[in-house]
Amino acid sequence: MRALIAHVIYRLDYGGLENGLVNLVNRLPADRFDHAIVCLAGYSDFRRRIARTDVEVVSIDKQAGKDPAAYLRMWRVLRRLKPDIVHTRNIGTIDTQWIARAAGVAKRVHGEHGWTADDPLGAATRNLRIRRACRPVIHRWVAMSRDIADWLQRDVRVPRERVFQLYNGVDADMFRPDGPTVPDAPWSPADGVVTIGTVGRLDRVKNQASVLMAFHRILERHPDLRGRLRLIIAGDGPMKKELVELIEQHGIGSQVWLAGARGDVPGIMRAVDVFVLPSLNEGISNTILEAMSTGRPVVAANVGGNPELVEDGRSGALYSSADPEALDDALLRYIEQPTLRIAHGAAARARVLSQFSLDSMVLRYAEFYRELLETPS
Repeated sequence: MRALIAHVIYRLDYGGLENGLVNLVNRLPADRFDHAIVCLAGYSDFRRRIARTDVEVVSIDKQAGKDPAAYLRMWRVLRRLKPDIVHTRNIGTIDTQWIARAAGVAKRVHGEHGWTADDPLGAATRNLRIRRACRPVIHRWVAMSRDIADWLQRDVRVPRERVFQLYNGVDADMFRPDGPTVPDAPWSPADGVVTIGTVGRLDRVKNQASVLMAFHRILERHPDLRGRLRLIIAGDGPMKKELVELIEQHGIGSQVWLAGARGDVPGIMRAVDVFVLPSLNEGISNTILEAMSTGRPVVAANVGGNPELVEDGRSGALYSSADPEALDDALLRYIEQPTLRIAHGAAARARVLSQFSLDSMVLRYAEFYRELLETPS
């Protein structure tokens, strides 16, 4: 007998959480699991990445701010779907756990995937109160990293036995070292050129401005690199204007490409030589895993779940975000040492293949859902 899982998310659009969800829906055994995706605030053409034709995607069309009627619409959807499991994700959907209980859903799961710009450390009093208020109706909590699992137990006060840590996986066939790059880059590949890259929503918590400033400082201190150093920042979001102003202020427009939101991230990853993730905090970064799978060394801030992925000095470099020059130094080592880039990139891909494959993720989730369904309420 197949179980129906209703995945509740804020919006189905381009993003790491959404990509992980679609990968899971596409790959969980179809003879054991059916799926519906319930969006609070709509969906984009990203839904086309769902390979299964039997997955219903529905929007509650929640209005911005307070919208009490949205809870009634959610209740009606869940009553119609009659799912065996409701799986909400992140703070924006957690309060619908009470609606799931009222709708008679027997098994209820909540996942914590990462952090937001307005609460980069998960310490905001209001958000903690909301999570604690929802604790009584949540049977299992899924943490994307050990760091988040510890935070759930320590700050949200979730009993240890209800917290399950499950890593995301990456499609190593899609994100592979060989293959096409991006055709619309503003410069052509050239021998000796080193390209640094980052991918993510242009949001304050992602901290892309620090990469721009590191890039500028490196060029200021090493003017001989101007002809062979490039930077790609892929993504869109509220910080775009600030990044454009920084690029203009420092006169580095010919070396920096703001690539916008992309549907060809594998090509972007292959277009860079070194990937950097400067976030103020992270859960488990899909983009780190994608860069590693592509065989690229990763320079990442030593925060959140990043050190659970990047082996400092083996597959990449970790630096303290409180020390801007540490980012400069880490990038410069890879810029100046092509053999180090190749060695660490190879180690990164090997780590993904052994520990962070999509197949491993799917097996872990299938076992997690099976155990939950078999546990008496």
